[in-house]
Amino acid sequence: MDIKILSEKMDNSITFFEKELSSIRTSRANTRMLDNILVEAYDNKSPITQLGNISVSDATTLMIQVWDSSVIKNIQKAITESNLGINPQIDGSIIRLPIPKLSEERRVELSKVASQYSENAKITIRNIRRDALDNLKSLEKEKDISQDELKKQSLEIQKVTDNYIVKIDDIFKKKKTEIITV
Repeated sequence: MDIKILSEKMDNSITFFEKELSSIRTSRANTRMLDNILVEAYDNKSPITQLGNISVSDATTLMIQVWDSSVIKNIQKAITESNLGINPQIDGSIIRLPIPKLSEERRVELSKVASQYSENAKITIRNIRRDALDNLKSLEKEKDISQDELKKQSLEIQKVTDNYIVKIDDIFKKKKTEIITV
């Protein structure tokens, strides 16, 4: 098993994990918190990012400059129905999203969601490890590699896996601190 390919797969898992975490809102405005919201527009569901420019106007306000005013109501509805707890304010072709402070209860809920994302990312990493080890075992069974080589590469795969698990833990701790901080 090529360690570079293994690392690329694990890097992709980390990237996905970070994207999931970025959609969890904190008390600070972040354009990525809208990434997972789909809006009914032009007879299909479109991400908000394809319907306007999203920017941070200050630490607690997001702004969406909508390109087509016919979809403003749909964007407002999608944001209101999302689990972000944000009440959009329409001003012409601009939608302002004031980010309210999170209650202590909501912070705990969001940190549990982040913890679940973290656990899912670790499971993905372990599945990648398992597939790599299974591949090695089949190579050894077919006599393409020796038992010593199997053992050596298995240890290397475990080392890489452990590093990625530590990365996930570090990213999670940082996000949890961000969520918990008022």
